[in-house]
Amino acid sequence: MKISGNAVRPGYIVEHEGRLWRAMKIQNVQPGKGGAYLQVELRDVRDGTKTNVRFRSAETVERVLLDHRDYQYLFADGDTYTFMDQETFEQTSIGVDLIGEDQARFLQEGMVVRIESHEDSPIAVTLPETVIMEVVEADPVIKGQTASGSYKPAKLENGVRIMVPPHIESGTRVVVNTAEVAYVERARD
Repeated sequence: MKISGNAVRPGYIVEHEGRLWRAMKIQNVQPGKGGAYLQVELRDVRDGTKTNVRFRSAETVERVLLDHRDYQYLFADGDTYTFMDQETFEQTSIGVDLIGEDQARFLQEGMVVRIESHEDSPIAVTLPETVIMEVVEADPVIKGQTASGSYKPAKLENGVRIMVPPHIESGTRVVVNTAEVAYVERARD
């Protein structure tokens, strides 16, 4: 669908120069001389390269609408991850480069993820916002350290290191934000 050049928003997928790009950041620029334009930072959805483009309001841009479907994570085989469509039960294999090395470490068997695709070709995998993980290693509390604003390093069951509050010990289950790879709270289970 065609949209005006100044209607691009962060998160939109646009077709530019024959490639698919995700708008990351936008900035309205109104120079003293000449017409206003929209400065857009674009990231290629396939290979991750970035570029900056200026769109004027008179220009039109092709906005691409993606298919969003929920898939269940089944298993990993090397750098390939297999997912099952929740509706049709068809299996799809996706490489680690599409998921992202950091995000792939948070995949758990049976986890439901959202896969975006364009013309039946997967473009992106979105994990749930938070996951519950067990702390397998935590540094001891330093005496005299106050609870407010102090954190200590800890290692999760998947090998990822995060900073946690002093009261978190080994064996504690915690909620972790997958996008920021950060401690959220102690799990309530």
